[in-house]
Amino acid sequence: MLKVYNAMTAEETKAYQRADVKGTDLEKYASLDALGKIRNDVALMKEAGTVVRGGVQHDAEVTGINLTAKVPEAKLKDCVDLSKYETYDTKAKKVIPLPTSQPLRYYATATAQRWDGRWIVTDVDTQGGSKC
Repeated sequence: MLKVYNAMTAEETKAYQRADVKGTDLEKYASLDALGKIRNDVALMKEAGTVVRGGVQHDAEVTGINLTAKVPEAKLKDCVDLSKYETYDTKAKKVIPLPTSQPLRYYATATAQRWDGRWIVTDVDTQGGSKC
């Protein structure tokens, strides 16, 4: 499941870097619910004329797993690192600073489930938990 989560976040970065999910493999790694959150973010970025330069670094770990459930499920905790992340305004041609209240490293959580013999990310909460 970590391999799938890491692949999804890499594809997510590609989408954010061009404000477009086309040309990514997000559908391979994210359920419709998780993918919907990413598509919504990308749509807001496109409307605002912003893209991401650099990227988000991830250090995820499995915090719980239930392989005996009807639908096997894993919980993940990810230390999200924004130190190399920039939001860039393509119209004004300038970097938009992160809010001063935004920690550069914080925990996010995710859920992955095993569907038809493969893991897929079904939910991601990037609202930021405690600092890591």
